[in-house]
Amino acid sequence: MSGILIYMEGGGQRTDTKADLRRGMDEFLQTIKNMVRERNWYWRLVPCGGREEAFSKFDKVLSSQSKKHHIVILLVDSEGQVNGEPYEHLKNRDGWNIDREYCDRIHLMAQTMETWIVADQETLSKFYGSGFARNALSQKHNLEEVSKVEVAKSLNLATQKTRKGRYHKIKHASKLLGKIQPEIVRNKCPHCKRLFTVLENIVLDR
Repeated sequence: MSGILIYMEGGGQRTDTKADLRRGMDEFLQTIKNMVRERNWYWRLVPCGGREEAFSKFDKVLSSQSKKHHIVILLVDSEGQVNGEPYEHLKNRDGWNIDREYCDRIHLMAQTMETWIVADQETLSKFYGSGFARNALSQKHNLEEVSKVEVAKSLNLATQKTRKGRYHKIKHASKLLGKIQPEIVRNKCPHCKRLFTVLENIVLDR
């Protein structure tokens, strides 16, 4: 039986926070998940905490005989501006040995997962409610041009006077992932669009 197995960065070290992140990202990728299930494939998304752990698990499966039964995907933050292909970026930045053959298996949240979250400002505004300072967020069309530091700073400024309080990665990120609109994120984040496109093509071509 075929299936898609995604190892992603995030979720911290606790089982419950990893489960929360899995639910949020599953919701964000729901259209792909539905396509996979319609083929009677299995779908499994695994938050791994740190990026090194995510790569280690991805690499182990990719190097094993079980890869014949999986389409295994790696999804991590780029942590900076991406120059070239994602696998090249991770080779240069993290020193990860990734064969060019598997370039379509490597995917980035550029420059960070919060970039995807701030892309849908309308949903953010509804989530945080009164006190949300939308004008603190970047209005760039390509949000991947905004640094990780700037994204974090703007998100803090936008949320600091809301009843929910400042954005908190563990408390808020998983919930927001389940609410933000993928179409909006894809339009503002090219590497998010690439993830959806590659996964859609994998399912349709097999």
